[in-house]
Amino acid sequence: MLKRAIRIMIPASFVLLAACAPKGENGRWYTQAQVEAGKTVFLENCASCHGRKAQGRVMNWKKPDKNGNYPPPPLNGTAHAWHHSMKVLKHQIRKGGIPNGGVMPGFENTLSEEQIESAIAYFQSFWPDETYQAWLKRGGTSQ
Repeated sequence: MLKRAIRIMIPASFVLLAACAPKGENGRWYTQAQVEAGKTVFLENCASCHGRKAQGRVMNWKKPDKNGNYPPPPLNGTAHAWHHSMKVLKHQIRKGGIPNGGVMPGFENTLSEEQIESAIAYFQSFWPDETYQAWLKRGGTSQ
């Protein structure tokens, strides 16, 4: 009985580990194809505010503008996007910042779930490995 259980548990453990492993290249959750698709989505919908390479559009994104609004932050790993889980990043893109007093529009009626994930893959592709690992440790891939 014990031998049979072990014969079942060992292969099952490998299947479970494979399912939990990152699916993309370089140990990240996304694939290069998602990054390429995300580049198109990002350039068409996000770059006008966040910059073509997610670098932001102003030097000091922490300083409010003359209307009291904070500029869109960089999404390239140099600001706070890495503090947010995948669930929060997706929610922010879907709903935008207006419900929280910001000015970012929501994209839930514009972008599909796949496009949202691709846009995230694109801007995360600029994150240094240290930033990406810190994001993972904070529970980044939690849905």
